[in-house]
Amino acid sequence: MQLSKFINVNRIKKGVDVLSKKRALEELSNLIAQDQTQLNANGIFESLISRERLGSTGVGYGVAIPHGRIKNCENITGALIQLEQGVEFDAMDNQPVDILFALIVPEESTDEHLQVLALLASMFNDGSFRQKLRQSQNEEEIYQLLTQWQKPD
Repeated sequence: MQLSKFINVNRIKKGVDVLSKKRALEELSNLIAQDQTQLNANGIFESLISRERLGSTGVGYGVAIPHGRIKNCENITGALIQLEQGVEFDAMDNQPVDILFALIVPEESTDEHLQVLALLASMFNDGSFRQKLRQSQNEEEIYQLLTQWQKPD
């Protein structure tokens, strides 16, 4: 499974300056909505925030993977933001989050949704990968890291 199916360089933003979890989710919602004509940022935000109410998607190591299901969504779509400084996210390790990869999936897409979440969890569990992401210079470099990542043996 290749992440290039779900994300493009236009849905990656480095150096985002937000001060809260809510603003970070709004930023992600706007990024996804900008090239998904059948979706709007408010609907995406509501889906992400509803999922957060069930429990934080902060997976640790300064990373969160907010995700949600959307009725009019045709394809799994992702966006990534890297924050200037971490925000409180109620993560499992109680650390602030500075890397967020949001995922929007069609309402009926269960198996593929879980496969993508598992891939993202493996990717962000890789310490050297997280370090390279944080040291990246621009959105294109982040895109290359995301799309070329291989699960370690």
